[in-house]
Amino acid sequence: MAYDLIVIGGGPAGYVAAIRAAQLGKKVACVEADRAGGTCLNWGCIPTKALLKNAELYQTLTKKATEFGLKFDNLTYDWSAVVGRSRKVSDKLAGGIEFLFKKNKVDYVRGLGSIEGQGKVGVTAADGTKSVLEAKNVIIATGAKSRPLPPLPFNGTTVISSKEAMVLQKQPESMIIIGAGAIGAEFAYVYNAFGTKVTLVEMLPTILPVEDTEVGETVEKSFIKQGIRCLTNTKITATADKGTHVEVTVDGPKEKGTLSAEVVLVAIGVLPVLPGGQQPALTDRGFIQVGDRYETSIPGVYAIGDITGPPLLAHTASFEAIQAVDGLFVEGHKPRKVTNFPGCTYCHPQVASVGKTERALKEEGVEYVVGKIPFVAIGKAIAAGEPDGFAKLLYGKKHGELLGAHIVGDNATELIAEMGIALDQELTIDDIHATIHAHPTMSEVIHEATLAAEGHAIHF
Repeated sequence: MAYDLIVIGGGPAGYVAAIRAAQLGKKVACVEADRAGGTCLNWGCIPTKALLKNAELYQTLTKKATEFGLKFDNLTYDWSAVVGRSRKVSDKLAGGIEFLFKKNKVDYVRGLGSIEGQGKVGVTAADGTKSVLEAKNVIIATGAKSRPLPPLPFNGTTVISSKEAMVLQKQPESMIIIGAGAIGAEFAYVYNAFGTKVTLVEMLPTILPVEDTEVGETVEKSFIKQGIRCLTNTKITATADKGTHVEVTVDGPKEKGTLSAEVVLVAIGVLPVLPGGQQPALTDRGFIQVGDRYETSIPGVYAIGDITGPPLLAHTASFEAIQAVDGLFVEGHKPRKVTNFPGCTYCHPQVASVGKTERALKEEGVEYVVGKIPFVAIGKAIAAGEPDGFAKLLYGKKHGELLGAHIVGDNATELIAEMGIALDQELTIDDIHATIHAHPTMSEVIHEATLAAEGHAIHF
């Protein structure tokens, strides 16, 4: 059977591309080696958020019960049930993707996909049987996997990736997390909330190093207050897996010497997962190189999502999926590339940002004004018991256009959407000032920060 489109990979890039093409009336197949939903639904975005919700609830009950007038004795938790809930959430959503495939008449093919020449996709099933599918167009959406630390290979028990961190049968008493990006920060929060002794090691000056410097510094202070040991500006000079524990030698301003932990979680980035068969041209970092219409060096073969490199985010992958498919099948559509996109980290306090950081604006020589308001100035934040953090908005000095938004605090990942629209539509200080924000809501921090940029904040 010949298809209009075969998608290799069923994650947020792949399944969205397959469904979108089917909606346009095309004959589509999606080839997936593991399970529909990819890393995001099965081993990333969704199950981690279930764990984070458990951790936040438990931390609230153990740290803030008195504040909320709650009293109880002998509060305990069941680690296997905590992990089990996250897996049930993942299973439900992955099943939902399979339902959407059926609803949209997408052929769901289980197996490893490979490029077997122009218009041909090989599929190797779990039992080893092989078949070849034909299509006018092929999209590669095979994603990425955790990058190991060369002297310390993953073993699934004492040296783990984020995948194993979600399903550890036994909660470790101690954990060293190497890498303090979003993944490292989120797992540091989860395990610390349940009592694991966590040490976070980052070679750059702050945790969450891609975020605005002030944001990273604020989260680091909060983590230290929560009991997480944060070793920034710290290099790893040696490692040793002792079987029952792992030793990591570090060199930094806060610590020089050998640390020991029951488990080491390596969260230093990802590697591309390339399909088998004919290989398209790659970037110098090993990701698939694509052109303006997401085309690869192989005629009729396109690539989207993490396999094409940063930004390595589910929502940008889905954006690229729509753009690439509409570019193929919607007459006159010129595919857009990702430019402005929100970045979110779901530890507590949450972090969300879009656009330029202060650091980037200074490096580029752009003149700007800052509007910054702490959540302690917002009535809803006080009422909810979440006064920590701030919103920081960066506006162009000459024209007043929004250049960047950085939020650290409760519900930051929900609040950032407004700022994404503002950035995309080139809204100004005046535009946001003139937009009424409901009271009492957390979103008032956006309005108040805009007033602060003008020099006349009302509540601070």
